[in-house]
Amino acid sequence: MFFILSLTPLVQYHFASASFFIMISNTPENLFKKSLQAGEIQIGVWSAMGNPVSAEICAGSGFNFVVIDAEHGPQHMPGLMAQLQAIEGYPDCHEVVRAPSSDPIVLRQIVDAGARTVLVPMVNSADQAAAIVRACRFPPDGERGLGSTRAARWGRYGDYFIRGNDELCIMVQLETVEAMENLEAITQIDGVDGVFIGPADLAASMGHVGNPAHADVKTVVKEGVRRITALGKPAGTLVLDLKFAVDLVNGGARFVAVVVDSRLLMQKLGEVLQETQELMRGQH
Repeated sequence: MFFILSLTPLVQYHFASASFFIMISNTPENLFKKSLQAGEIQIGVWSAMGNPVSAEICAGSGFNFVVIDAEHGPQHMPGLMAQLQAIEGYPDCHEVVRAPSSDPIVLRQIVDAGARTVLVPMVNSADQAAAIVRACRFPPDGERGLGSTRAARWGRYGDYFIRGNDELCIMVQLETVEAMENLEAITQIDGVDGVFIGPADLAASMGHVGNPAHADVKTVVKEGVRRITALGKPAGTLVLDLKFAVDLVNGGARFVAVVVDSRLLMQKLGEVLQETQELMRGQH
């Protein structure tokens, strides 16, 4: 005799003459979104390599979140899903997917793949931000279609179509002078859960191509964080200057990425090679 202990309810379905059971559970809470709403500081790493191995290494390194870059990284949907699965193995780290664009079809594919937090680049107006929210949310709040997707764990999250909107975190990225001029209108769109300032493209828009550390750019970023925070929304950015990152956090930023995996690998390889060559020269 043996017993089977199940902590997950089984729901019986009938189809024609057949009967089958599906294990049903509840949609998990988006802890990254909850942390931002509570004003907690989230420090992250930017994963640009498009690889689940790198994503998993980043997720296990102690950061609060990993941004999977699908705008500039070499991504496709099966690979993106593999990176989400790799990160989800580390419950204390949360996934954020930067979409390649605000195309509603692409956004729906990303959230259907299981991304619980999506970051949308190059948002310049309130109308664009509102359209992004509609694309990502189920009716009546949006236009996302219902399907048996990985986001719903193929139907195992029995309440996903009810709670899916609440557990999705939608963040928009301001990266141009125009976007900064429309910051208040964009930030106040219902359904926008966080606002991210992109220093690199903002610098280019301001006439400082390739120089996001320019004093004028840093001033605009810092003031942008203040303006977003004053409106009650979490502000974030990607800053490789750690002192400036801390300065922004002290100024109200609540989600800040401070390192890029591909850049870190490139830099470290160069450092190791240089150190090895210097040691070898010292022997002669």
